[in-house]
Amino acid sequence: MPSEIELLRELVAIPSVSGEEADVAVFVEATARRWGLDVVRDAAGVRVEVHGWGTGPTIALVSHLDVVPPGAGWTRDPFHPAIEGNRLYGRGSGDAKASVAAMLAAAKDVVDRGGMDAGRLVVLFGLGEETRNTTMGAASAAAGEINAAVVGEPTNLDFAIAQRGLLMVDVLAQGEQRHAGNTDGNGDFSNAVLVLAQDLVKLPALFRDRVHPLLGSAVAIPTMLEAGVGRNITPPVARAVLDVRSTPDWTHEELAETLRQSLASDVIVTSRRLIPCETPASSRLLAIASQLRPDAAHFGSPTCSDWVFFRELDALKCGPGTSKRSHTADEYVDLPEVTAARSFYAELARAYLAGR
Repeated sequence: MPSEIELLRELVAIPSVSGEEADVAVFVEATARRWGLDVVRDAAGVRVEVHGWGTGPTIALVSHLDVVPPGAGWTRDPFHPAIEGNRLYGRGSGDAKASVAAMLAAAKDVVDRGGMDAGRLVVLFGLGEETRNTTMGAASAAAGEINAAVVGEPTNLDFAIAQRGLLMVDVLAQGEQRHAGNTDGNGDFSNAVLVLAQDLVKLPALFRDRVHPLLGSAVAIPTMLEAGVGRNITPPVARAVLDVRSTPDWTHEELAETLRQSLASDVIVTSRRLIPCETPASSRLLAIASQLRPDAAHFGSPTCSDWVFFRELDALKCGPGTSKRSHTADEYVDLPEVTAARSFYAELARAYLAGR
């Protein structure tokens, strides 16, 4: 039986920064083919399918092959996976190649243990998830009808049953360009910087009236500021970029309209595609998962993922690794979690398709 740990080491050793995933996709395809799995590699990533003996629903195991750039601060080679104790270090070890290794090995286990009586298991590994160019939308469309999905992201194998969305907004304050020495007196002058500042201090209180039980309130966080023509000139425009982390209690249209009604500045939505997600209250998938991992916590995830493409399905987010280590120097994953994830994914797929 193939080792999920050795597979993870091989995956981490193949650099696959977003946009440069070709080598790792080829490797995953070759591995699946060597294991006798039904596999397709295309522009959207890699798809593995296991078919039952009869017709039935489809469950998807979903993750991504790309990683963020290594960045600074590493004390190890980020693409030379090192095992120290029970941890494997390397870029993408937790986010999300641990899930990739466990999911691919789980598909092999389902086949080796006799397959399924009915239904279909599909494993989808997308590209570009760490950027706005994720291919998971195309990958899920090509996979046909899917009834339930598990999104492999680092959750320490707890169950994320809600996930924040992301609305990106530019806030543009208008003012008048003048010499800084000629801005007082007649009261008709508007400084764009001050207009913007007055709007920014309103943000913390804007969305407090709707509190999600797992995710709390939606929040608008200024992340970038831009203004200025010269040190002695007032700017005609001041701009802020807002990262608005949404919850299922708001539509993105409602959030944008609240900003427009509350702020003096112009509000321009630049991205609204990452809609918040929530596992259905009557989720059969969650019920089965909870039987298999009764001690797993249920929580709301502050980070976005490819769950957005499965938000209308019975879905949850669960994978090995620690989310707070994602994108950091000396990223690592605890190896017992990878092994546990392999068993969990295989058991969940078989139980869901068996109708238990």
